[in-house]
This record gives sequence, structure tokens and C-alpha cells, in this order.
Amino acid sequence: MSAPHHRTRIGGPGPVGDLLRVIRDDGHADPTADPKLSKDEVLALYRFMVLERTLDNRMLSLQRQGRIGFYGPSLGQEAAIVGAAFAMEPRDWIFPQYREPGAALVRGMPLKELIAQFFGNALDPIHGRQMPCHYVYRAGNFMSISSVVGSQIPLAVGAAWAATIRKDPVASLVYFGDGGTSTADFHTGMNFAGVFKAPVVFLCNNNQWAISVPVRRQTASETIAQKAVAYGFDGVRVDGMDALAVVAAVREAQRKAHAGGGPTLVEAVTYRLGPHSSSDDPTRYRDDKEVEAWRRHDPIDVLRTHLSAKGLWDAEAEKQLAQQLDDAITEAVHAVEAAPPPSLELLFTDVYAEMPWLRRLRGGRS
Repeated sequence: MSAPHHRTRIGGPGPVGDLLRVIRDDGHADPTADPKLSKDEVLALYRFMVLERTLDNRMLSLQRQGRIGFYGPSLGQEAAIVGAAFAMEPRDWIFPQYREPGAALVRGMPLKELIAQFFGNALDPIHGRQMPCHYVYRAGNFMSISSVVGSQIPLAVGAAWAATIRKDPVASLVYFGDGGTSTADFHTGMNFAGVFKAPVVFLCNNNQWAISVPVRRQTASETIAQKAVAYGFDGVRVDGMDALAVVAAVREAQRKAHAGGGPTLVEAVTYRLGPHSSSDDPTRYRDDKEVEAWRRHDPIDVLRTHLSAKGLWDAEAEKQLAQQLDDAITEAVHAVEAAPPPSLELLFTDVYAEMPWLRRLRGGRS
């Protein structure tokens, strides 16, 4: 796998073979593609990305200590994950895969509630019923995660089409990886969305690897974005290490969806800098030189360079943010970890509207 293109090549959103970039090597934004976020917006974008990275590091550490059971990190993909969620409106629905805690945080999910779902104890709103690292936040229109690769795609399309039928002005954002494009659900969702012009933003996080399978073994297409053409709608490729490029592309796609223009496939070209999950050892199948080449384009470093170029960030601000986020995560972990396991009395709640034959279920006679 080759190293990423040099950052001075700034592409426009035009043909699907081009790569949209906004942040140049010197940190300044290309004025023709800049989404023109306010100072508060771009600082919030950066904070969410750093929070996701900090949370990742801490949760992986807790998993290694045996304090949580499983974790799927998003190292290197923060710009694509946070940027896409940031570009949508709060009324829109988000259908994640299993690597989007940053999107849940953008939607307002409390840090303590998110961490409780990693522990799966009594503070977990879903009572430990899901797999670890499979969170949901109904108040933020953030749907539950499914382990089945690609299965969220037709669900997002169905929700968007239902909203169209109800004349409800909302769109769906659905995340998936390059591996997800090899599933039947990808074809089903893309085809239905194209035929019925469902208001969907398909966000493919092309991180180059589906666990140990490289993207070149997923498709013979030159790009993933070009697959949209066969389904009758637009596809765009963006530099997934450039948060502003992701915001620009997804915001345009979201506005088109809301205006009745149908779906868009956004391919965020990024890289999974860490393992697929806490059960994975990427050193067994990846070249260290490839990883280091992509690491030079770390999305947090790229956005930090932009903030510095605009005079919005310095080393002291970075130090303060790191301490604030570390303290917030530590406080949340301590509060959550002190909780007991879910009560057995919750076994049948959220299953029956009315509890039937409770004595019989407990071993007695009805």
C-alpha cells in the first residue's frame, strides 16, 4: 500500500477520482473549499477529536488490565468520524458501525454514559445486553450498533425513506468501512437509495484495512466513491485525515439530501493507525513503514497545524486541554467502575410490555 499523497495537492470535489483537501501543508485553508467554520466551531471540532483519541487510549489500557472486555479503537480516523457527525444537523439520524464514539459525543452523549456502556454494569442504560463497545444514544438520534458488517446501511436507508414518506425533514448519516462495501447490504442500501432518492449520506471510512484484508482485495475499482455512479448518484473522495475537508463534503451532501437531491457517497481516505480491535495484532500483517508514512498525516496534527496558523492554538492550550480531558475521563471511569453488575431482575425488562407469568419464569407455577 502506497503512502498518502503529499498534502500540497489540493483537489476539488468534482470527478470521483479527485481528492478533496482543504488544509494545506502550511496549515492555511484553501479558500475555494473551506467550510468556513466559526472560531468556536473549529475549536469544538478539535476538542471532540482529541477527546476521542484520549478516550481510545484510556479504554485500550483498561481492556489490557481486564477492567473492560473489548474495545475497538479509532486511532487515525478521528477527522472522518467527528467531522462527518459535526456536519449533520441534530435532527438527522446517525447509524454508526463500531468505531464512532466521537460521533456519539458530538451528539451530546454524556461521557459517563458512554463509558458505562463499555463496562456494561448497572449504570449502563442498556443493562449490559449489548456487546462491549456497542453503544447507543437515543436522545441524540444515534442508533444502536450492530456487529454484523454492513447491516446498518439498509437500516439507515429505510429510516431516511420512511422520513421522506412522513414528510419529516431529516436525513441519515451511515458509517461503514472499506470492508463493508463488500457486503450484500451495501449493494441493497445503495441501490434502494438511488432508486428512491432517499436522503442518505453514505460515509465510507476507507481506512485501507478490513481487519487483515487490504483494500486492494476488497474491490477492483480505482476508488470506492466511483461505485456511486452505478447506483445513479454522486460520489466524492475526501482526504479523511483533513477534518475540514470531511466537514465540507458531508455538509454539502447533507444539504443536498435535505433539498430532495437524494443520496451521496463520501469516501474518506484515511488510515487505521492502531489495531482493528483489542483482539487484533496488526504487526502480523502490516508493514511498519506503511504505518509510519500515514502517521505523518495524523488528523489531529493536521487540524492543530491549522489552528496554530490561524492563531487559535498554542502549546499551553494543548497542555490545558489534555489535562481537562484526562481528568474528565478519570472521573467518569471512577464513578462507573464503582457500580455493581446489572440486577438479575432486569433480565426481562425491555422485552415485554407487560411481564407475563412472572412466577413461572422464576421457576414457580403460574
